[in-house]
Amino acid sequence: MANFAAMTDMLVIDSVANISLDTADWPIFAIAASAISYPFRYSNDEWTDLGALTIAQYPDPGERLQKWARGFVRSSPTDTLSLLKDLNAGVAQRIQYQSREVEGTQSPDETLDRGWGSCRDFAVLFAEATRKLGFGARIVSGYLHDPNHDQLGSAEAGSTHAWAEVFVPGAGWITFDPTNRSVGGSNLIPVAVARDISQCTPVSGSFFGNTDSFLSMDVAVSVTS
Repeated sequence: MANFAAMTDMLVIDSVANISLDTADWPIFAIAASAISYPFRYSNDEWTDLGALTIAQYPDPGERLQKWARGFVRSSPTDTLSLLKDLNAGVAQRIQYQSREVEGTQSPDETLDRGWGSCRDFAVLFAEATRKLGFGARIVSGYLHDPNHDQLGSAEAGSTHAWAEVFVPGAGWITFDPTNRSVGGSNLIPVAVARDISQCTPVSGSFFGNTDSFLSMDVAVSVTS
């Protein structure tokens, strides 16, 4: 927490980090034999450790999200990784990407109703849908490294971005970016991991001043290999 005794017309937060990423472009996931086919059951220890990450965070009136997620289950049993990949791609097929600078995140029902959303809305919809299927999932906030500018959510070489991870026994946490229908995080730089998107807010605070004061925020991200 930072408090300032005197008035000012500018606040600058400068963060520099060196991050080592070794994720393969085309990762191979060593899923445990017990979890290759869905449905499967987490072990007692896994259930305990995952805890609230398996519980949906938003109301689901009429089980709308539940039914939508179940629509991706082609058979019983079915291949676990294929199911998650289909759901990941299904979010992008169902929802149109639209950048949104306003504060807050849409609920899964709002995103399904509107048919559009930002990357954080995509991530929340995907994570909540997987939880409805019994998976443990978490939200990740960070940066999208896209020097070629061919990914959704990319404004510069490094752009703020949100995605999700799902826990699969044996493989551990698998990265899914529903905004770009991608699996694996070779171009993603994680900064915060949380149960709910509201816990990933990098900077928060209150402003005290004249009601006609001009407020603006600029974010500059530079990523070098």
